[in-house]
Amino acid sequence: MATAKKQATKSKKFFEGERVIYMTIILILLAIPVCNVYTKAILSSSNIALEQTKSKIKDQESINDGLKMEISELASLDKIQVVATENGLSYENNNIKVVTSE
Repeated sequence: MATAKKQATKSKKFFEGERVIYMTIILILLAIPVCNVYTKAILSSSNIALEQTKSKIKDQESINDGLKMEISELASLDKIQVVATENGLSYENNNIKVVTSE
């Protein structure tokens, strides 16, 4: 009976190596969700930056299209003739040379 009491009151002792292993496992189990949330936050901020960049690109493309249309309007034959007559120049078909790039 004395040995049974002794065994019941005797607490379980961990070896020093076991304690380190258990603490490492606990730290890993706590670190996994934290790392998961951190990577999702970084991914989310990257996606936001990507969408902002796409929006800026779209805006710049629309500006570029407008400028291309303005260039086409200014380079039209009618506009060239108006500017030429305002500056005292005349338009003669015989003096026009067409340059093509091949």
